[in-house]
Amino acid sequence: MNVLLFDPFNGAAGDMIIGTLLDLGADEGLVRAAMRSVVGEPTIERVDRSGIRAVQVRAHAPVEHRTLDEVLDRVAKSDAPAPARETARRVFLRIHRAEESIHGEGAHFHEVGADDAIADVVGACTALHSLGVDRVAVRPVALGRGFAVGAHGTFPVPAPATVAILTGSELQTVPGDEERELCTPTGAALLAEFSTVRPEELGPAEIRAVGYGAGSRNPPGRPNVLRSMLLSTKEASGGDRVDILETNVDDVTGEALAYTIGRLMEEGARDASAVPVVMKKGRSGHLVRVICSPDATDRLTGVMARELGTLGIRCLPMIHRSVAERTVEPVTVTVRGKERTIDVKCGWSGGKITSFKAEYEQAAACARETGLPFREVAGTVEAAARRLFVERGVLEP
Repeated sequence: MNVLLFDPFNGAAGDMIIGTLLDLGADEGLVRAAMRSVVGEPTIERVDRSGIRAVQVRAHAPVEHRTLDEVLDRVAKSDAPAPARETARRVFLRIHRAEESIHGEGAHFHEVGADDAIADVVGACTALHSLGVDRVAVRPVALGRGFAVGAHGTFPVPAPATVAILTGSELQTVPGDEERELCTPTGAALLAEFSTVRPEELGPAEIRAVGYGAGSRNPPGRPNVLRSMLLSTKEASGGDRVDILETNVDDVTGEALAYTIGRLMEEGARDASAVPVVMKKGRSGHLVRVICSPDATDRLTGVMARELGTLGIRCLPMIHRSVAERTVEPVTVTVRGKERTIDVKCGWSGGKITSFKAEYEQAAACARETGLPFREVAGTVEAAARRLFVERGVLEP
């Protein structure tokens, strides 16, 4: 399992997050294209920060206040991949909720509504998407202290928006030892949205790569960088422990159920389903069932309560689940005269592949690009995978 670990010991900002992910191996061409579509060509260069080589990213744009709809429209029209655009949308919704909690409904974005901030969010989400990691963890975020000047005048550090974003995010923080703002609202929102697991839950891991993203300042004797690490952890093949969340609903539309299942998966559920049931007094309803890791239970319970309006959610804690060993195998196929490599997820038992399936997002992207039906693309990939695995002797003919 590939895990991305952020180590914001000197805080975090949007440009630093892009820089550290690029240094880690994110697709620079993809990131440049996404940022360029929002504000113009970014500057990406290697710099020195107290002896540490790091990647500095600068998006060149004037500061301009925007409404949420204006920001989301720019995100939607960007050239970022669809999953990255969706992540960026959720980041700005986090920021918007924070702004409204401070300034009231209808609040405009301020520093985080500028074009360079939009480019930073779109660029960071694109960089994360291109890495294709399974989980993201964030070590305690340094906040800084003292006072800073913003659109509303002088404010205490951390900024009110940063505090509002971090509240309820499950990210841990430390004051830091500098008299300045170390974590910006944009940085806080990105880390909060990216985080899927706590660092202490990772267990033993092998460090595969390290990246450093540079901040704009270069104080003497202190490396103003954001460090990230790409870790490889071994997922146990014998099984794991999960929680099962359940609730019965009889007043929710099919559209609301579909949306809720999508939100649950976005928030980290292992699986989510709705099963038709007959409830008391002969009412038709649905049993909504969610399988999740224990660390996600509180977050997903909140999603179920908000989206379904249910008054009670049952939790069957720490159920043992048998899990087959899983790997991801790249398979190269020719689609409409062009070679493409698409990942295939494989399940193993006794040293043999027992099941395999083309990775949905990659196959869907190929289908959209070529105009072929998704089932045809997936079928081509899986047929090629079958031939490859039979040749390797890991799949029965």
